[in-house]
Amino acid sequence: MISVGFKTDKGNMRSGNEDSLFVMPAQQIYIVADGVGGHNSGELASRMAVGYIAQYVAMHPISEVTSKIALRKYFLDCFQGANELIYHKSLEEEGNTGMATTTVLCYLDAGDCYIVNVGDSRAYLIREGVMRQLTEDHTLVQDMLRSGLLSKEEALTHPDRNMITKAIGGESAIEPDFYRFETCPGDVILLCTDGLYGEVSADKILRLASDYDSMHDLAKRLVEEANEAGGKDNISVVCIRIGG
Repeated sequence: MISVGFKTDKGNMRSGNEDSLFVMPAQQIYIVADGVGGHNSGELASRMAVGYIAQYVAMHPISEVTSKIALRKYFLDCFQGANELIYHKSLEEEGNTGMATTTVLCYLDAGDCYIVNVGDSRAYLIREGVMRQLTEDHTLVQDMLRSGLLSKEEALTHPDRNMITKAIGGESAIEPDFYRFETCPGDVILLCTDGLYGEVSADKILRLASDYDSMHDLAKRLVEEANEAGGKDNISVVCIRIGG
């Protein structure tokens, strides 16, 4: 039994919401995206990405994918299709120049969890009182961390910490990261945009996850917590609990 809760909110400082999310319970696919670009192009980009992925899954039944290698190609093709759609849209109109979006996707299948991501929207795993970040941000600061140019403490306050280096629609081709792990009963998988983790500490997220059995209530409370901490960005979360 899988239980799911989700919520998106524009936050306290933004006039619109450039985040999008989509849940497909029948296929056990969950998606969060955070658009970037001027005017309304960020909102358009995130909507286009989740819409394309949902349509792709509907037209190409994932239940027919028979191997892990084929599944990886399935999602690579899916993300590349979304990338091409947004990239060409950005070239059509001057107002859409630079439009792109982060995307993180979770797919659950027979005890396995697959995570696919581009950008800095994240997936976390909460298991037995420990929270672990599953994805690696595609950001300038993450690159500097990896090369030893920054400490973790310096990265938290670096002025370019939100500068992403990879996004769907940013270039003509994209290669997302792909992760797989085996799930356990009681696992909570959290997908979120930077509007959550930029405002709410990992320790606080972990404490809240232990306080709520309902994934709907947890998602709602996480968004409230981000807004109470400032709500400087749009906030989107999908919370998934693996049943026993």
